[in-house]
Amino acid sequence: MAWHYGDPVGEQRALEAGAGVVDCSQMGVVTVTGPDRLSWLHSITSQHLSRLPPRTPTETLVLSPHGHIEHAAGVVDDGTTTWLLTRTHEGLATWLDSMRFTLRVEVADATDVWAAIGESSQPRGDTDTVVWCDPWPSTAPCGTRYGPPDDEHPGARRAWRLVLVPRAELAAQVAARQEAGARLAGTWASEALRIAAWRPSAAHEVDHRTLPHELDWLRTAVHLDKGCYRGQETVARVHNLGRPPRRLVMVHLDGSQHLLPTAGTPVLLGSGAAAGVLTSAERHHELGPIGLAVLRRTTPVDAPLTIAVADADPVAAAQEVIVDPEGVTTDRPVPRGPLAHGLGRVSGTTIM
Repeated sequence: MAWHYGDPVGEQRALEAGAGVVDCSQMGVVTVTGPDRLSWLHSITSQHLSRLPPRTPTETLVLSPHGHIEHAAGVVDDGTTTWLLTRTHEGLATWLDSMRFTLRVEVADATDVWAAIGESSQPRGDTDTVVWCDPWPSTAPCGTRYGPPDDEHPGARRAWRLVLVPRAELAAQVAARQEAGARLAGTWASEALRIAAWRPSAAHEVDHRTLPHELDWLRTAVHLDKGCYRGQETVARVHNLGRPPRRLVMVHLDGSQHLLPTAGTPVLLGSGAAAGVLTSAERHHELGPIGLAVLRRTTPVDAPLTIAVADADPVAAAQEVIVDPEGVTTDRPVPRGPLAHGLGRVSGTTIM
């Protein structure tokens, strides 16, 4: 994996123009085979998968009993095998294998056999390879959003797909794309464009207490009308009541010091109180230094923020709202009536 190949600005522009290729071989690959694979995955993860058509990309989450994100995976089925692309392949494969019981499914960690190549080109109707096209930020059927409409979302301008190739052929496959005119780009370029698209990553934005609502991940990874699965009660409760405890923001960083804070650094209010944590940071070729951060939901949107940098003065940051600070989706159920703490309302009668 390379951070860049000498010209990160040119590499970003190549990716934006649909002429870039990125070595994404750090991505893990888990396969699920057997006639019960889709109905089984449907029953234990957050997405509606039981009738997933072949070669239709989507994504799903594995949640804890309390609704916190444990694993995230891109999903595509080729008609005989369901392919899960994930950064936590070992843990996901182990957990899935423990959930098989008597169903006709087989789980395998295929990371040593298959590797992913990232491309910024549009889908080409591939039928002889496994291709996952990122659905972000298109709100899926029975999904919902805390952020802007799909066509106003900055992620709508980002085309991104992962192509699976035999790991032994990775170098040759990348070289073939270069010979065809694609420019080799590093992770600096791909991460900068991901951050600018407000695209959450399980490798960066997720910690042990992350709820999908906090990252606006109900857009593409959660089906709100499907049956029960682990963590579903929390998903429904937070959606219905609103106000998830934290929210994802993009931060615009002061670039005068030519230094970037590192992921995991606390984000502080002007008073010095902790507001959250920086989860990703990179230099964008147009926006300059930017990042993603997870803040307390109640952090004022105009609050001055600072982020520490090793051996330098703290970096000033301004937030751009991604998840609505009110914590309410566009289709949140209308409350039946006014409520106060400790009170309920049944058929117009207030009860204690």
